[in-house]
Amino acid sequence: MIDIKMLRKDFASCKEAIARKKFDCDLDAVMKLDENRRVAIALAEKTRASQKAVNSEIAQMSKGTPEFFDKVSEMKEIANKVKELESTAKKIDEDFLDAFMTIPNLPDSTVPNGKGEQDNQAISTWGNVKGDFPNAVPHYDIPWFDQMIDFPRGVKVTGGGFPFYLGDMSRLVRALINYFLDEAGKNGYEEVHSPIVVNAASATATGQLPDKEGQMYLDQNEEVYLIPTAEVPVTNFFRDEILSAGQLPVKRCAYTPCFRREAGSWGKDVRGLNRLHQFDKVELVKWTHPDESFQELESLRNDAEKLLQNLGLPYRVLSICSGDIGFPHAKQYDLEVWAAGQKRWLEVSSCSNFTDFQARRANIRFRDQSGKPRPVHTLNGSALAIPRVLAALLENNLKPDGLVDIPVCLQTWFPQDRIGFHGSGIIK
Repeated sequence: MIDIKMLRKDFASCKEAIARKKFDCDLDAVMKLDENRRVAIALAEKTRASQKAVNSEIAQMSKGTPEFFDKVSEMKEIANKVKELESTAKKIDEDFLDAFMTIPNLPDSTVPNGKGEQDNQAISTWGNVKGDFPNAVPHYDIPWFDQMIDFPRGVKVTGGGFPFYLGDMSRLVRALINYFLDEAGKNGYEEVHSPIVVNAASATATGQLPDKEGQMYLDQNEEVYLIPTAEVPVTNFFRDEILSAGQLPVKRCAYTPCFRREAGSWGKDVRGLNRLHQFDKVELVKWTHPDESFQELESLRNDAEKLLQNLGLPYRVLSICSGDIGFPHAKQYDLEVWAAGQKRWLEVSSCSNFTDFQARRANIRFRDQSGKPRPVHTLNGSALAIPRVLAALLENNLKPDGLVDIPVCLQTWFPQDRIGFHGSGIIK
């Protein structure tokens, strides 16, 4: 959540900043609720003080006198009034909090203006972008694709968007995960193995609720959600805790399966590996000092970019515009690889700075030099999501004989230089 003191102090600027984002939010109504709750709380506290004063008077009076009974009667009336006012204040406070939680994070001043994804700005490219890939075809049209990634049986077992990876393809997925985790470790991220279900408090803290409730799988019996990304459990690791300034930045990485309903997705954009309901991803998460978070964002983005460079995948970096940036985001970069067979860009990473938005919702703080607790800044980035990386590898590295070359950086975990079917067997 944003800082309520900032909203009270500079309402016009906050309203202008939030208007740049796509999320509906009635700030005027929120501020009216804030005013009402402050009045209600102040009145309840004032009446409670009167109750204490009357109690003190009663304690000094002689019991059994007419004055004593009058004062007891007065005390009971005030006590009933206190209960009534506290109940009213609690209801108004709850209404305020519900409305306050619908306010998105303020976009940073460096975020480009725009209404949607068409206004995102490409700020850099790397590699043979849209170059010569004479053998490329869409990965789902490679003749042996269905023999190594089985969608029909995934539909039979679960439903659409839950494929089986078979044999060498399964091992290649595992090689990508191991590579991403090992590189993250080299860059100072401590590996964690996290839960893949979270409660509503965790999803609310990171901003998935109330923004993305329709995209998450919910177990209504246990009231827990399958995670859309490791960002959610890992960020909540420090919920309701205070770190020391000397600990910052804290850097963690985690591999998890991720689950997204992707309601309404259809057409060519969801064919093959382009959009799945379950997929594997390695996530990078940082808790940083507020003065260093934007510098740490650039470092995080660089960590993700190096993976694509080592894989030899052409990519571009997009600065996400105000109309496309996420609900809790202050600044966001997307990394998109070029899939030569489909002749289109595929997003494989989103690197984001949430400033203190998630930290306020999760109550994650650090002690500054004066010893005063302050919210940390949180960041996260995909490094990387497996399916679209795999799609680009298959399409861009397809050779005339129908086999796919394996990048050298993966061969520590996948000890062969090609993958695919040739004739009746798998090529080793």
